[in-house]
Amino acid sequence: MFRQRYYYLIKVQYLGFRFHGWQKQPEVNTVQRMVERTLAYVLQHKNFKVLAAGRTDAKVSANEAFIELFLDHQPIETASFLSEFNQNLPQDIKALSIEEVDKNFNIIQHPKQKEYIYLFTFGTKMHPFAAPFMYNIPEELNIEAMKKCARLFEGTHNFRSYCHRPNPKTVLTGTIDYCRIMENTEYIANFFPEKSYLLKIVGTGFKRNQIRLMMGALIDVGKGKRDETFIRKTLDTSEEEIILEHIVPGSGLILNRITLISSEDES
Repeated sequence: MFRQRYYYLIKVQYLGFRFHGWQKQPEVNTVQRMVERTLAYVLQHKNFKVLAAGRTDAKVSANEAFIELFLDHQPIETASFLSEFNQNLPQDIKALSIEEVDKNFNIIQHPKQKEYIYLFTFGTKMHPFAAPFMYNIPEELNIEAMKKCARLFEGTHNFRSYCHRPNPKTVLTGTIDYCRIMENTEYIANFFPEKSYLLKIVGTGFKRNQIRLMMGALIDVGKGKRDETFIRKTLDTSEEEIILEHIVPGSGLILNRITLISSEDES
């Protein structure tokens, strides 16, 4: 029997604090598990599969992420589907839009520029309600030193020091287009500290735990444990390999934006 397949691109956002990341795992709650369970309920069948751009780790949130839905046999009416899908998703996951794409679209291979932010504060302990969104460092931090070192990550580098347990096939070279520390004015709540900060990073092809390792190194700079010379050494492949272990909590990290780049944009 001939199988007709339909393809859809769904933009979603979610609070990651109660999830063990995106990818489905046995015996734990993940974003993929809840998305697939909701899809099966709304569609009334399981003749589908999903792939994601920007899969996240435990407790990491996404302001903007994309899912490709492969649907067999029958198309859907996108407007009514989006409404029903949102009605049945848990409160901490929201579908923003859906559009039909063709069979040549592949969300895994499609080029993507990603913007991440990491929210943090330091000094006085923050309100517990802020814990799902940012990391609180009790020590004082030298923010100006951190700002200076953050810009060292811009450009193309070997990020071996910032890749947790790479395998032999891991591509360690990557390009960061923008990396800055600034005062946080993007995410505001009345229970947030009076002043908080964020690390904003834009690039492609991030490695496992790369941003959380970068943030850990920058916090060590802020504490005076590391300096600009050390950060430069971690990015210099001619130097002795430096393995970093300071991985900050996932709850401060947000996949803020994904830009899908067409082949025409690349040329």
